[in-house]
Amino acid sequence: MSPGGTGTRTLHDADEPARTGPTGAGPGRFLPAADHGRPPNPDDLALAVAGRKLLAGADGPLPRVGELPAGIDWVPVGTLDGVPAWAAEPADPEALPGRWRGWQSLAAELPEPHAALAGRALAVVTWRRTHRWCGACRTELTDVPGETARRCPACGLTGFLPLSVAVLVAITRPGRAGGPDELLLVRHAYGPTELWALVAGFVEAGESLEAAAHREVAEEVGLAVGRPTYVDSQPWAMSGPGTLLAGFTATVTDPAAEPVVDPRELTEARWFPVDALPAELPPPYSISRWLIDAVAGPH
Repeated sequence: MSPGGTGTRTLHDADEPARTGPTGAGPGRFLPAADHGRPPNPDDLALAVAGRKLLAGADGPLPRVGELPAGIDWVPVGTLDGVPAWAAEPADPEALPGRWRGWQSLAAELPEPHAALAGRALAVVTWRRTHRWCGACRTELTDVPGETARRCPACGLTGFLPLSVAVLVAITRPGRAGGPDELLLVRHAYGPTELWALVAGFVEAGESLEAAAHREVAEEVGLAVGRPTYVDSQPWAMSGPGTLLAGFTATVTDPAAEPVVDPRELTEARWFPVDALPAELPPPYSISRWLIDAVAGPH
């Protein structure tokens, strides 16, 4: 699952939380933003980040700015139902009221817009912490007003919040002797190795999403598929400053073909009837599960 087999990045199914269902299910609306045109108000949403944890409020999933101590250096990250939201990495996390929670457990309980907002806050704060200095001349970077970007005041080099794109592919084949269609599931050599998940990997520069899907399927399980059909996408904040997953379904071109696993990536790959899938599947809030459920349908 490293992109092109040339790097060390890996994509762990079910490591990351997301929305409660495909196509933006759940109440509310989240819009990313890099400028609110004013300082934080006490009733604005506050997303305090410490490492890969976020602060949950005492009376709700997200506290308000006025509930936290003054002097925190907030940066704008977006709006939720029109309410501005701010993120920060406090100097003394333990001094804040509330409970620190990992994004995976917190977002598993949140509707999609809240989870997307929390993921963006985590991505923005992580990026700002790891991109303080110019890579060309070593000068300290400054924020670009109105953009999620940082610029070098000495040489003008500008860096934007990076976005890595990855694909997941639910591979199917016609059932034998009139039986139900079958879905290919794999077990990874890393991460949650007990789960049956999907072929996945990062998109290379100069590569389309569909080309990446074809390549990853060929590399990981040695199969050829027809043209992938796009289903949905999902933010994947915990894999880095920003990752976007694009989910596809595809049918194998040779129904008699059996998978040949890449042992660097997988420990096992197996065809399952869609009406007899294993219990060890990715959690319902993950795009992997949305794709599996979309293929399996009601049974």
